Amino acid sequence: MARDIMITLLGKPGCHLCEDARAVIARVAGELGVPWEERDITLSEQDTERYWEQIPVTLINGVQHDFWRVDEARLRAAIAELR
Repeated sequence: MARDIMITLLGKPGCHLCEDARAVIARVAGELGVPWEERDITLSEQDTERYWEQIPVTLINGVQHDFWRVDEARLRAAIAELR
């Protein structure tokens, strides 16, 4: 039985790398039927402190998977491992 999977994109407004990451995550999540969400780190002091220099950050089930750029093949492989 497949485990529940959630992809989270951590970013901030005006971040061009976040826009690139959003496009990759939306495509992969859509093709694989995996839910995803986006979280603005500027709305959380803790997120801002932890992730400011790494955004965009990709989490899978709350665990950091990637930062700065989303590698589509790595993201697909990580999801496949959880299924």
